[in-house]
Amino acid sequence: MIIGVPTEIKNNENRVSITPAGVHALHIRGHRCLIQKDAGIGSGIPDEEYIASGAEIVPDAAAVFDNADLILKVKEPLPSEYDKFRKGQILFTYLHLAANRELTEALLSRRVTAIAYETIQLPNGVLPLLSPMSEVAGRMSVQVGANLLQKYNGGMGVLLGGVPGVAPAEVVIVGGGVVGMHAAKMAVGLGARVTVLDINSARLGYLDDLFNGRITTLVYSEYTVAEQVKKADLLIGAVLVTGAKAPKTVTEAMVKTMKRGSVIVDVAIDQGGSIETIDRVTTHDNPCYEKHGVIHYSVANIPGAVPKTSTWALTNATLPYLLKLADKGLCKAMQEDDALLGGLNVYDGKLTCGAVAKTFGYPYTDTEDIILELEDPLT
Repeated sequence: MIIGVPTEIKNNENRVSITPAGVHALHIRGHRCLIQKDAGIGSGIPDEEYIASGAEIVPDAAAVFDNADLILKVKEPLPSEYDKFRKGQILFTYLHLAANRELTEALLSRRVTAIAYETIQLPNGVLPLLSPMSEVAGRMSVQVGANLLQKYNGGMGVLLGGVPGVAPAEVVIVGGGVVGMHAAKMAVGLGARVTVLDINSARLGYLDDLFNGRITTLVYSEYTVAEQVKKADLLIGAVLVTGAKAPKTVTEAMVKTMKRGSVIVDVAIDQGGSIETIDRVTTHDNPCYEKHGVIHYSVANIPGAVPKTSTWALTNATLPYLLKLADKGLCKAMQEDDALLGGLNVYDGKLTCGAVAKTFGYPYTDTEDIILELEDPLT
């Protein structure tokens, strides 16, 4: 199979979708890897390292898209990339389609086979390709929030951990999944008072045991979250519904009760955002805006700020699935791996992710039906 790796073009997206180790693993199996010139520079990977691992460097994105059977990316395609896709080409990346009607329609109209990292799910509910970036984003959310709370950044001038004789900051995390857990680890490590809210009592029990009483865990309800938001110095939105648009767990009325100079970081912005006052996607160039006296941070590619960590963490997770697709071909790989089949969001003009179909009111085709009719031209 020919795997193509274009340069990421999202604002300040410094990650790249494969490391030299990943290229080597493909190369020794007889696959070709086409990498756009300088695609790895932002992650500290020069073209020479890719060449030494067996990759072919091509001059531009067109050379990648025109020749590759499978396009391997980090972030969802942007409008300037839509016309580069062709029928039957496989796209393997983060998609977050429920928050992006335009991209959904583009993939459908071009009859692309689109596999989303974020909807590949193991039988135990783990999202193996989302988890590493959720870990990074969760930890970064506290790092970013601590910085924004400093007075010269517009914050109230609070040190997250306080000092002896002065109370630490209050960090409230809505969502106790991977993002929430890693945000709590960072916040606890910095000495903050941490409260985590979630609808799953069992998950809260796990977090309570994990942190050995160093955090407060509360079952989510509108009343409870309103009380916690009011006291928060740093509020982190960490809610995820697999494949679906994030629910609005914090209302504008709640945000209005927050202290002037407090900070909101909404990690769920990739899926549309979980805070009602998050009404735009921001960038690393211009990451914040103020509303009701509260600083809002809603950058959609938080891990892109730490690419030397994120690129390796992502490739560690994606490579086993990429090798299955390359070695076995689309049909056999999905027949043998139900988790990978769950990642199929679009196939030949059909929408195969139920949550996305429900969001936009589109017809839905079950992936099992796709498997029955699938004829893989790459095997």
